[in-house]
Amino acid sequence: MHYLILATDYDGTLATGGKVSDETLEALKRLQKTGRKLILVTGRQLDDLCQVFPEVNLFDCVVSENGAVLYFPATREEFLLGSVPIESFVQELRSRDVPISVGKVIVAAWEPHETEILTVIRELGLDLQVIFNKGAVMVLPAGVNKASGLLAALNRMNFSVHNTVAIGDAENDLAFLKISEFAVAVANALESVKSEVDWVTQGSRGDGVIELIDRLLTEDLQESSLLPERHSISLGKLSPEQDVYIQPLNRNILLAGTSGGGKSTLATGLLERFMEKGYQFCIIDPEGDYQNSNGTVVLGNVQQVPNPTEIMAILIKPDKNLVVNLMGVKVDDRPAFLAQLLPSLLEMRVRTGRPHWIVIDEVHHMFPSSWNAAVTLPQSVNGILMITVHPDHVAASALALVDTVIAVKTPMQTITDFCKTVEHELPTEPIPVELASGEGVVWHLKTDEQPFQFEVIPPRQERQRHMRTYAEGILGNDRCFYFRGEDDKLNLKAQNLTMFVQLAAGVDDRTWLHHLHRQDYSTWLQNAIKDETLAEEVSQVETTTDISATESRDRIASAIEKRYTLPA
Repeated sequence: MHYLILATDYDGTLATGGKVSDETLEALKRLQKTGRKLILVTGRQLDDLCQVFPEVNLFDCVVSENGAVLYFPATREEFLLGSVPIESFVQELRSRDVPISVGKVIVAAWEPHETEILTVIRELGLDLQVIFNKGAVMVLPAGVNKASGLLAALNRMNFSVHNTVAIGDAENDLAFLKISEFAVAVANALESVKSEVDWVTQGSRGDGVIELIDRLLTEDLQESSLLPERHSISLGKLSPEQDVYIQPLNRNILLAGTSGGGKSTLATGLLERFMEKGYQFCIIDPEGDYQNSNGTVVLGNVQQVPNPTEIMAILIKPDKNLVVNLMGVKVDDRPAFLAQLLPSLLEMRVRTGRPHWIVIDEVHHMFPSSWNAAVTLPQSVNGILMITVHPDHVAASALALVDTVIAVKTPMQTITDFCKTVEHELPTEPIPVELASGEGVVWHLKTDEQPFQFEVIPPRQERQRHMRTYAEGILGNDRCFYFRGEDDKLNLKAQNLTMFVQLAAGVDDRTWLHHLHRQDYSTWLQNAIKDETLAEEVSQVETTTDISATESRDRIASAIEKRYTLPA
């Protein structure tokens, strides 16, 4: 399930003439039995609501007084989200014979008294706002409305608006309808409300709520025609005027391509946009690539293995994005670590709908082709972003989840490797063999659409990848530097930049100059470390005429140390 919370208005939506029908109550109970939560969002004062609606305890939370008061029936806890009415304001309105009702925060009246109310607010210089609701006039502290009240309720319940469907009928409902993942208006709603929502029911009032509940129970609103386009995440551009989007829900994405092809740039941009729209993500980071990601909490480092209890404690808050750094876990043990963690993440998804995205970097290491990924990846799961250089090295059971392939640099090879692994037919239209930097190809497998090329939107802040991994981590054998010399008499392995600098200082001049003149150092930095700027700087040293072994060592070591913080 994705939609775990139903937030509903009371008068004109749930209730007809102030009363809720037995059929509507039964529908609410059916929905609640599935584990979903119910939130009532109303302009009424709590005492008044309890009198007209004795079944209020059916709801997990009540947002009353148009967003100013929270009430949790199970514990009878009550929280004010605004200051109490100012006595001088109340007295002045009464002295002018304005009929008002005073709540714990709200001051309520009816049209046409709004003119007098606004005059008093202005004369007294008060920071108050007036909200209208089908003839009702509600005075509240600035910033307090049904949206702020719903957000406060969800925050206390550890749920996200992205797992919330909301339904209402009047102008004061628009605030909380607009912030919800899916907004619904009942058939009797104002036209101004109907024009702003994602779907309008055929039934009015309680019948419309029943209609929505039935659709939640049968399909969780997952029908493609119902997915709101307003939540789409920009992937890139087909042209300067036309963007390419992906849906933020119900997708499993494979992002693949050769090293240095732009995977990290594309992934960083996607994560930035997930964060901007409030979709929570958890990154499984085997090599420390995301150590410096803005707006995230990082658990784990070279010395410390992430604690699963800490991981879940951070993710319980909807506004926290997490990087699980596995540099402290041995390479061969990382698949087992993920196999133990993933069930907890998926169980949390069942309870809260979060994290919305589980990002698995270097997935060929986390779910290698020899690994039985089916044990930990149920085929019904979604919201998985897998990133790899080698799709053909990833377990077929993991790739079988994928419905969207995004390829950079060498899309033909990437898509061919993917199709061969999962035994899927290749697209019928030609695919580019190689792309320029900043370009990609996207293929939606479950549609008739052929793969198409797009321009990647770069992230606002480029990330220096692998800073700590390359400085002090352990690179794979195929990415290490080997000092061998001209006759292959040596086999000194530098498994990171720290070791490279140390070995460079001790290796004999003849061996050092052999690799220098062959430009092996810049080639390694370009291809294995993927640092083009550093590779270019080292290449200038390598091509300097008659440079000595000592000077070239010092200049290359200095260039590395300037860009990477090496251990003392």
